[in-house]
Amino acid sequence: MIQVLTKVWALLLGIVLIMLGNGMHFTLIGLRGGIEGFSSAELAIITSGYYVGFLSGARFTPLLIRRVGHVRVFAALGSFMSAGLISFPLLTDPWAWTVIRLLLGFCMSGIYVAAESWLNDSATNDTRGKVLSAYMIAQTLGIIGAQGLLMLGDASTSVLFICASILVSISFAPILLSAAAVPAVEVTRPMPLKVLLKESPLGTVGIFLLGCVYATQSGMGAVFASQIGLSANSIALFVAMLFAGALVMQYPIGWMSDRVSRGKLIFWASCIGGASCGFGWVSHSAFWPLMVSAFFAGGVTTPLYALFLAYTNDSLSASDMPAASGGLVFTFGLGAISGPLLSGWFMQTLGAGAFWLVLGVTFLGIAAFALYSMSLQGGQVPVEETDSYLGVLPTTSAVAVEAAGEWAIDHAEHQADLDAEQEYKDKEP
Repeated sequence: MIQVLTKVWALLLGIVLIMLGNGMHFTLIGLRGGIEGFSSAELAIITSGYYVGFLSGARFTPLLIRRVGHVRVFAALGSFMSAGLISFPLLTDPWAWTVIRLLLGFCMSGIYVAAESWLNDSATNDTRGKVLSAYMIAQTLGIIGAQGLLMLGDASTSVLFICASILVSISFAPILLSAAAVPAVEVTRPMPLKVLLKESPLGTVGIFLLGCVYATQSGMGAVFASQIGLSANSIALFVAMLFAGALVMQYPIGWMSDRVSRGKLIFWASCIGGASCGFGWVSHSAFWPLMVSAFFAGGVTTPLYALFLAYTNDSLSASDMPAASGGLVFTFGLGAISGPLLSGWFMQTLGAGAFWLVLGVTFLGIAAFALYSMSLQGGQVPVEETDSYLGVLPTTSAVAVEAAGEWAIDHAEHQADLDAEQEYKDKEP
């Protein structure tokens, strides 16, 4: 693992710095928006704007890269993102913030495509799984670390926005200086939603609802915490717990995913998410119950994303997996646009506690559909015939998702060959 990291450490360092800046701005939107008097509905629209831009960037960035090249696109998007971050305190208007967030979503999507292409190109078939795992850990640590940086400044001033802009600006140096080769960017055309829904109803519906959950947590979590009167440091800790739970629970859920039915695991993970949201709702803003609820609600969200990808791929041929993965990423994005709008409207109508209510109902909706799907499907794909699980994050682009899918196929085939070889040896006299 150390040898693998020595080849990609500069890329990973750049990713950590990007996630520090981007993670700071996600929470700052809720903090500064509350200070400026923005309503829940306005902040929900601002949050959704990011995911509109993210989907647009995923569609158009590969075309831009093929036209003018990796370096130019990467540098241009980085410049626009840095400028956007520093513009928030200068343009304190909900509609201006929505436009800026749309721009940031577009830029981040393109940055992911370019960075992940370089990262994937630097890996071999033997090291790809470890490189991708390190990449996912770097992203998560960056987001968690960003919440710690928020404790060093005051959201009512421009300082934290400037810090986020600086972090993003300097993040491109290690990436650009270390990425010698210019890899090709080939993102498979996403499978149409109608076909995807036919092939995997649970994977399609489930990942749409999960998109609602993830965007509500990451975008509206700080808004909720601000509205119930938590201090800036407590708000940062609350958001950090959402992602810390994902970091801790990713491995055990992934371990179980390769040993038990994934449909059942989706059901029980969703039930845990729904129960934790219910606990947060009835805790009436008590501090430590809120932190526990955030830990478990966030803890199952990211593993569920990887579970839906793996569950869908289990029922497809290897040739269809890249297109299906692209379709699932797009479907997740549609849910991410819808979730904050729905939660923002309910929080505007019913109060801040509706944050937990919307999350809990959505989690239970996933669990109910999983139960319904399993009852219709009858037999599940045997565990020994499933592909390997790799903890892909919802923040990654289709490039990393496709690379993870290829690794899962190769790893599963390799493991099957080893099992067959061992079985043959056991039968020898």
